[in-house]
Amino acid sequence: MSKRSFTDYPISEEIKRALAVLKYETPTEVQSEVIPLALEKKDLVVKAQTGSGKTAAFGIPVSDMIEWEEKKPQVLILTPTRELAVQVREDITNIGRFKRIKAVAVYGKEPFSKQKDELKQKTHVVVGTPGRVMDHIDRETLALDQIRYLIIDEADEMLNRGFIDEVEAIIQELPSDRVTMVFSATLPKDVESLCHKYMNDPTPIEIKATGVTSNTIDHFLVEAKEEQKISLLQDVTVVENPDSCLIFCRTKENVDTVYSELNKAGYSCERLHGGLEQEDRFAIMEGFKMGNFRYLVATDVAARGIDIDNVTLVINYDVPMEKESYVHRTGRTGRAGNKGKAITFATPYEEKFMKAIERYIGFEIPTLEAPNHKEVTRSKAAFEEKLNSKRIVRNNKTARINQDIMKLHFSGGKKKKIRAVDFVGTIAKIPGVTADDIGIITIKDQMSYVDILNGKGSLVMQAMENTTIKGKKLKVSKAIK
Repeated sequence: MSKRSFTDYPISEEIKRALAVLKYETPTEVQSEVIPLALEKKDLVVKAQTGSGKTAAFGIPVSDMIEWEEKKPQVLILTPTRELAVQVREDITNIGRFKRIKAVAVYGKEPFSKQKDELKQKTHVVVGTPGRVMDHIDRETLALDQIRYLIIDEADEMLNRGFIDEVEAIIQELPSDRVTMVFSATLPKDVESLCHKYMNDPTPIEIKATGVTSNTIDHFLVEAKEEQKISLLQDVTVVENPDSCLIFCRTKENVDTVYSELNKAGYSCERLHGGLEQEDRFAIMEGFKMGNFRYLVATDVAARGIDIDNVTLVINYDVPMEKESYVHRTGRTGRAGNKGKAITFATPYEEKFMKAIERYIGFEIPTLEAPNHKEVTRSKAAFEEKLNSKRIVRNNKTARINQDIMKLHFSGGKKKKIRAVDFVGTIAKIPGVTADDIGIITIKDQMSYVDILNGKGSLVMQAMENTTIKGKKLKVSKAIK
């Protein structure tokens, strides 16, 4: 892999600036293979594991190639889960932040009308699950005639979830003169035939990387009987004393049990599983990212949707049934060049599953002795001290890129015939402010939101208190969101 830097790519200054703030310095293998070909508008079929940096591999070139002036969506990204759709939307927004790229996520279990209103605004990128994207196409709320780039993310997972027919139906509605990129951890026959049918002489890229799992993760196995696992979990967490920890269980019931036991023991923890309302799931993921609690107990629903740079420990409370799940779960740690640790609790009955996992990842997982009473006692004081302090998140990408951005709320919108150019024209005239300091503008019927970049939010807010827009006096305040 050529150790180049992102500054070597022929991409715009706005994108380079965002990458610098996001601390993207050296491209990962998948990024250095994909970005140059994507910038040449080649169709690509990329076989790469989750956690290899593939979102940025397609996010950087498409953000660069988007024409900002075009009001209709130019990029459609299909993802198998709602969590992943939200994650990808956030990543694209961050990468395209200084180019003012507007990305919208559409998925089920969220009001259709809210998404319909968002899609009426100028939108550059739409990220969504196949079912809801198809809904918007059927109801003509998603314009497709300007789509230049189609990205199918985690195509194998689309197949597993039975979405492949919907994906095909969506492809048939798109302009044929587009660029298509498919990303998948594995390439099942159905996915391959879909690629050949709808792609234009695609270039195959396979990222072998360091086996299936990252070499920044240390893997261990602890043998235990089912009834010992709760006390083992408490002992292991005391001795390991992680900054942040994901605990995976096989079922919702186990998540609830483990969560209530840890809660009772005074752990700063939350739980995540498919039985929770979508809104609660997003709030919990966000809380974990922001460092509001240290331990998250979850089913596999979280294995694909969480992109946090500093999970220091993953515990498989239950052995995953599918060998791929082991890679997805443990891949939540050891990200962005950090070291991580993955510990799996295995009962005697689960030996065959462990053997299948070891064959799949290509090495034997070393066995670790359960911590003894002496170790636990010795570690207790440091553990309790950390438990009572707030987790410090040093590496939250979104917080980093937003630290100099203030979102302003204005009390007028379409009903007052106000357009984005009116805001740009007025704000850019403020002394010390230029059009480059204005970010994404969202205009609704009765109100508008304007992102002010480069730490100039307070300056703009003060100036706008006595300035009219199109002859109208609007109330201005710092947006709550």
